[in-house]
Amino acid sequence: MTQPTNSAVHVDAALTNISVAFLQNASNFIAGTVFPNVPVSKQSDRYFVFNRGDFNRDEAEIRAPGTESAGGGYELDNTPTYFANVWAFHHDVPDQVRSNADPAVDPERAATELVTHKMLIRREKQWVSKFFTTGVWGTDIVGVGSSPSAGQTLQWSDDNANPIGDVDDAKATILENTGYMPNKLVLGYRVFDALKRHPDIVDLVKYSGAVGPNNPALISETALASVFGVEEVVISRAIENTAAQGATAAHSFIGGNNALLTHAAPAPSLMTPSGGYTFSWSGFMGQTNAFGFATKRFYIDELESTRVEAQMAFDNKLVSPELGFFWSNIV
Repeated sequence: MTQPTNSAVHVDAALTNISVAFLQNASNFIAGTVFPNVPVSKQSDRYFVFNRGDFNRDEAEIRAPGTESAGGGYELDNTPTYFANVWAFHHDVPDQVRSNADPAVDPERAATELVTHKMLIRREKQWVSKFFTTGVWGTDIVGVGSSPSAGQTLQWSDDNANPIGDVDDAKATILENTGYMPNKLVLGYRVFDALKRHPDIVDLVKYSGAVGPNNPALISETALASVFGVEEVVISRAIENTAAQGATAAHSFIGGNNALLTHAAPAPSLMTPSGGYTFSWSGFMGQTNAFGFATKRFYIDELESTRVEAQMAFDNKLVSPELGFFWSNIV
């Protein structure tokens, strides 16, 4: 393919700044909010995982006068790796479109928001495939409409279900297996919608003293966090059109009808456990943001168009499966 001749290809700081602001404020997407983001300078590398059992073993002994203390150590696994694949998408702005645009329309800014949105969807779907699905975490529970058996529970959309008890049991399981209290509950939007109408939860909020004639029992993320005893409830609201271009749109929630209870480190640091991390290649193409994101803008002579292209390099990595408890099809 003929290379651009009118303008050198370069990372566009102005467009990248617009994109990064969009990434930070796109609240429907949760991929950047559940687990810590780790900016990395290399596309791939290793990281260390400490053996949790070594830290939870009782090995202290009485020390007699003139003797050495009991001692020991811990195993360190340095085999886990990450690889930040580079994802990209572009949109071309033809000269004729730019010349015909009304003053209120900025075709290049619109193109930037379009390509950024594509990056958000891709990152969200990759996050869901790595963290918000079965076969990943220490415990999987399936929601059913009636008569739950082993490995199942009554769907939380049923008034007879016990979502508070289910989450309490999950918290105890994680705490007993790891010594860490889970601090985040991630919910698909329809799960959130069902929980805020569940009679057990409505009663707890209703009798909390915050309800009056002009203030109904509003079940927000903050209220649910208090009900379930976690630091944060995160709602997945992002959607995707799965239909091919030209076909009738088929929109659906990316997160599905699932829920995840997990312990997430408040920030990435050494010897700090976390269910997962997101490794973002911050050194990619010389950009300085922590999301591994860059935007290019260059002219293509044969198309008489300006191409706006977004690229993002990241990898969502499971670190400690014992720090998660997952419910599928829970409504």
